[in-house]
Amino acid sequence: MKVSIFSNNGLSSQKVATALQKGLTAAGVPIDSLDPDVVVTVGGDGTLLSAFHHYNDRLDKVRFVGIHTGHLGFYTDWRDYEVQELIDSLAQDNGQSVSYPLLTIQVEYADGTHPDQALALNESTIKKVSGTMVANVYIKDELFESFRGDGLCISTPTGSTAYNKSVGGAVLNPRFNAVQMAEIASINNLVFRTLGSPLIIPADEWIRIEPADPTDNVLMCDQLGIEGRPIKAITYRIARQRIAFAEYRHTHFWQRVESSFIGRENA
Repeated sequence: MKVSIFSNNGLSSQKVATALQKGLTAAGVPIDSLDPDVVVTVGGDGTLLSAFHHYNDRLDKVRFVGIHTGHLGFYTDWRDYEVQELIDSLAQDNGQSVSYPLLTIQVEYADGTHPDQALALNESTIKKVSGTMVANVYIKDELFESFRGDGLCISTPTGSTAYNKSVGGAVLNPRFNAVQMAEIASINNLVFRTLGSPLIIPADEWIRIEPADPTDNVLMCDQLGIEGRPIKAITYRIARQRIAFAEYRHTHFWQRVESSFIGRENA
């Protein structure tokens, strides 16, 4: 089994990454950043998101493990003082894993250029650079609503606890193979009438958003953005690919939610 170490540039993360590399080498576990079986991220959820996009063409071959060097994250199961325990788990790896659904995004451009495709682990948002965004929202190619407001957030179940939650979306267990759309400050009047609540659709349906004005829109896919190109439409659906985590000590989803937002132990 080959391991890649993917760290952020923080001093504490670099120290942990160095200790991890030395420990894996001593345990006889090969380090390979080009063709790994397991990617160990050192930092936080943002670091794991970066690693996911770096290796998203190898999702059928790699599993991820996260070490957090700051606050507890949703994708990081190990603490920075547990390096040796993780090394022992990696050395005894038997391929165990748990997988989560991803979001596939297809972007069509009004200038007729070739469409783009992307994957998101957390969410994608579409907003206007300035002013309110007006867009038609379709479900399975049937018009559902005409939206007007700051923007729309489309998330995966694991991403439901991120930006989606902050704009009033529901927290969704990743066992559901579903896509969620949440409105960002929608405007409702006699012309524009939206559902006004989160919308969750199953894996055999899809969401298509067509901005009324293709210019001056900002499309985000996790940490990545598309800006300055005329967007004709964006289609969202559950991806064929899934992300896999090495299940040495994978924290239950609701334990993560409780620890992050309720924290009874700290009350």
